[in-house]
Amino acid sequence: MSGYNKVTQAVVEALRNICGAGNVFADAEKMEAYSRDETDKAEYGNMPEAVALPGNTEQVARIVKLANRERIPVTPRGAGSGLSGGAIPQLGGIVVSMERMNRFLELDRENMVAVAEAGIVTNDLANIVQAEGLFFAGYPMSLQTCLIGGNIAENAGGGKAVKYGVTGRYVVGMELVTPEGDVVNLGGKLSKDVSGYDLKSLVVGSEGTLGIVTKAVIKLVGYPTHRSDILVLFGTPKEAIDAVPAILARGLDPTGIEFMDRKSFVASCEYLNETLPYGNCGAMLLIEFDGSNAAQVETNLVEAGKLCKEHGAVEVYVAEDKNNIERIWNVRRNIAEAWKIFSPVQSLEDIVLPISGIPKIVPELERLGKKYGIEIPCYGHAGDGNLHATLVKSPDMSMEDWKKNGADCLGELYRVATELGGKISGEHGIGIKRREYLKELVDPVELRMMRAIKRALDPNNIMNPGKIFAQ
Repeated sequence: MSGYNKVTQAVVEALRNICGAGNVFADAEKMEAYSRDETDKAEYGNMPEAVALPGNTEQVARIVKLANRERIPVTPRGAGSGLSGGAIPQLGGIVVSMERMNRFLELDRENMVAVAEAGIVTNDLANIVQAEGLFFAGYPMSLQTCLIGGNIAENAGGGKAVKYGVTGRYVVGMELVTPEGDVVNLGGKLSKDVSGYDLKSLVVGSEGTLGIVTKAVIKLVGYPTHRSDILVLFGTPKEAIDAVPAILARGLDPTGIEFMDRKSFVASCEYLNETLPYGNCGAMLLIEFDGSNAAQVETNLVEAGKLCKEHGAVEVYVAEDKNNIERIWNVRRNIAEAWKIFSPVQSLEDIVLPISGIPKIVPELERLGKKYGIEIPCYGHAGDGNLHATLVKSPDMSMEDWKKNGADCLGELYRVATELGGKISGEHGIGIKRREYLKELVDPVELRMMRAIKRALDPNNIMNPGKIFAQ
């Protein structure tokens, strides 16, 4: 840990004085779970030297002040469900897990906001407000495991982002422990605020490198009373992707448009022992509409189906009840798990493109797969240009070939996405996994600005160091 100090027994005791003896541990067996996230443990995992579970904001601030004084790196952690290595303590040091700070604090109907600690499970937050007829619309696909603090750190998105946007749209305020251990409230229960720089939005998506969010003020909307979905089958992936801009241009306001190529859909159906029809189709769109007017939802659904037919759809299936809607979405949500059965060695990507660039990326994926001998199933949030083009190692490919071919393929995929006006990550973040590619593909001036912000707010570079850009 060049430039940093080790966690000594004295530091461990100081952490125990802050959090309580039972909420700090430094033995390898207990710390192992905090050494990894959902990336490949063998490639990215690294053990912390101590793990602290604070119970309130004051304890978080005291931990950060201690780390600053002792020059020890701090890694904030939510549920560890990230896909870029953002919560991995690459330089050792102290992991600050927010799992104990999981209280729902307030439902303010007058201002249409909820206030919760950063460690609350996103699904718990969503269920609490839904019981009151309200809706946290910015939640991601993994809402049952992820924590709201992690969602904020990654500016997570999901299947409803086309209509409702991603997490950041709904974070109107936050309590933040800065990298120097100060506590500051940014934003508030406000709909508008231009009182100086928008520091709240700077923190959203900063991957825990600019501080630790301890509380969040979340904007709510009325819960949509009507919902309907269609599963549309196309002969080829290109036909399916070509239909997406047409649907958006018509102004039908879909809640989400999810794309699944045949490989992904079939793998998930087999994994779930599901019997949804897919015939000989090459790709599918899962299109959802919701709202307070049942007739309008139905009208938009029918119009979307007609547009898909005009763009080559071979079949349009309507999910007529909650059970069938859940069956379809369950297939979409389990694609990643299904491919892990085929091969646990893979690289789950989340490139993002302008809508006009989506049709152009599909033939490029096919080309790259053939060139490097790698399966590249593709699925994701086509309605906002965010696609999960997943590089999957074939069981008969050697690890040596995988490491070389996978790295070369990934680099070329990122370059192609950038050339099409896209970016290398739409929702998973840069973390450890993509930082070298970011350095190559982002505008040098933009990168210099990012580094300047990091240095200004974290002069000792203790807050999640090594993420987004290297030391």
